[in-house]
Amino acid sequence: MHNNIILYISLILIILFLVMLAQRIKVSYPIVLVLGGLALSFIPGTPTVEIDPELIFLIFLPPLLFEAAWQTSWKEFWKWRRVIGSFAFGIVIFTSCVIAFVSNALIPGFTLALGFLLGGIISPPDAVAATSILKDVKVSKRLITIVEGESLLNDASSLIVFRFAVTAVISGTFILSQAVTSFFMVILMGFAIGMGVALIFYAIHRWLPTTPSIDTILTFVAPYTMYIAAEEFHYSGVIAVVTGGLFLSERSHSILSHLSRIQGFNVWATVGFVLNGLVFMLIGLELPVIVNQLGDISLLTAIGYGLIISLVVIVTRIASTLGASVFTVFVSKFIKTADSRPGWRAPLVFGWTGMRGVVSLAAALSIPLVIHGGQPFPQRNLILFITFVVILVTLVFQGLTLPLVIKWLKVEELDYEVPSQEQDILIRRKLAEASLAVINEKFAAEIPRNELLQNLKYKLESDIGFLDHVNEDEHETSGRNYIAEFQDITRELLAYKRALLLQYNKEEMFEEEVIRQHLAQLDLEEEKVRQRFLHME
Repeated sequence: MHNNIILYISLILIILFLVMLAQRIKVSYPIVLVLGGLALSFIPGTPTVEIDPELIFLIFLPPLLFEAAWQTSWKEFWKWRRVIGSFAFGIVIFTSCVIAFVSNALIPGFTLALGFLLGGIISPPDAVAATSILKDVKVSKRLITIVEGESLLNDASSLIVFRFAVTAVISGTFILSQAVTSFFMVILMGFAIGMGVALIFYAIHRWLPTTPSIDTILTFVAPYTMYIAAEEFHYSGVIAVVTGGLFLSERSHSILSHLSRIQGFNVWATVGFVLNGLVFMLIGLELPVIVNQLGDISLLTAIGYGLIISLVVIVTRIASTLGASVFTVFVSKFIKTADSRPGWRAPLVFGWTGMRGVVSLAAALSIPLVIHGGQPFPQRNLILFITFVVILVTLVFQGLTLPLVIKWLKVEELDYEVPSQEQDILIRRKLAEASLAVINEKFAAEIPRNELLQNLKYKLESDIGFLDHVNEDEHETSGRNYIAEFQDITRELLAYKRALLLQYNKEEMFEEEVIRQHLAQLDLEEEKVRQRFLHME
């Protein structure tokens, strides 16, 4: 136990260093972490790390899915629901079928059932890898929404395919009608359980006297409750967590106080960062274990199979995205679609975002060791190695080249004609004008005798004047200069105030608790200034 704690503390410190390195060299951190774990595994004396699939599915998956669902825009998710649904379910099944037939033809002794098993494992792209890479490149909001939405749901469909394939391999039989019925039951009941649990937590947040700390703890308990409740009855825990997460996120402003939202956001950002870092590092560290389990299959032969399957996975996804674009043009003649002419550039970029990740590796590791009669599960070691190669190729190769593909194809914003900066100015002006109207209409009598109200009115009028100035094209450069100058001076003043507070803390007449409250207020003020001009920089 003591050694395990030391190991994981060491891993976290290495992860922090590698993430800082990734930021310095401007490469997405999942790629650097996987390669770092891979390099670390070759160092003599490095402890062997074996991933427990139950650990991934039960400890890591629920909070990571819940955080992703919480950050997803329901407005955008619903707008692109058909595309998201088709890729999260239809394309996953299609990819599994392609992999099944290719592996059956390519690998000696590989049955169709084993092919479907492999397809179910490597068909879902990884949520964290794609979104973290897209975060650093300029790409349309539509693409980000579809990628995030797809990755929220595709784990469910792939794991269902995986379950059916394992059953088929062990039993030697597969009944299509039963599989289709079970497929829909697993999804629908997962949705129902997720909604049921979410409603319970909604009621707790809404009507019980919670505090910010209690609210934050409840948000950590919720995804585990949803996942375990669904899996206990053999339904989709992934669908349950995603459903519940989307439901609670959409209502967070009515059930959580402002302090709960601020505290929860900061805690979740930190925990999510650590969990993501660990899972990607563990992928790289797992290589020696996987190679040692190959047995009689030569390493070069296994690498060859892995590279061919990786190519098939990449080509199948790109063909699917381009085919979906053609189908959308056709079907838009009969039904209303969000975009009747998606073209080929955005679908091609979408096709290139198919990086695989830790869910695929955990699924491969969860394959049973033996079947009935105590015989080894057929081709288990090869499936595990091919999965690792597919993850490595798609994550590193596609991840590193995705920014170049986006730059080459020049995919611009497709849905929002007004840039984010202009949207920000417009919203702030509307809010300021509406607030000023309320003050002038409802509180005109209080203004002359309330100095604080006078200051507030003056600030709103000043903000409107500044926003008008920044929004004029001829003053755009000077507006940015004003902002940069204001931020520099503000930071200097805040630093001066902090120094004064620390000096005051040495005096006997001031309590340290009071000093800390003022220091915390300065931190909030600095963050408020940063957020205020985030879209204007």
